[in-house]
Amino acid sequence: MKTVEILLYSLQTGTGEAFHQIMHEISVPLHRTCGMDVVRYGQSLHDPDSYYLIRAYDNAEHLETSQSAFYASDAWRSGPRESIIALIASSIKSVITLANAALGALRQADL
Repeated sequence: MKTVEILLYSLQTGTGEAFHQIMHEISVPLHRTCGMDVVRYGQSLHDPDSYYLIRAYDNAEHLETSQSAFYASDAWRSGPRESIIALIASSIKSVITLANAALGALRQADL
């Protein structure tokens, strides 16, 4: 079992493509370099200005420590932080537990 965080973003109107480009080219690689497990991310099928980010952790403690380190890092603060925040109108977060097999299925799903 893994602790899984699901982030849902409502983006500023018309910014979905720009947001995805920043996520794909800068933010997600940075997450992975910092040891964070990005399971899946992208634009919602119902609205290109709605976005999701799914990250997995060993447990709730791992979530807290890795995010604290990531969001305090110079790589984040001097990197994509400002560009990303400017495009987000609102966000919501949910944390659940999922079996490893379920995470594997999410990773393999067609985009």
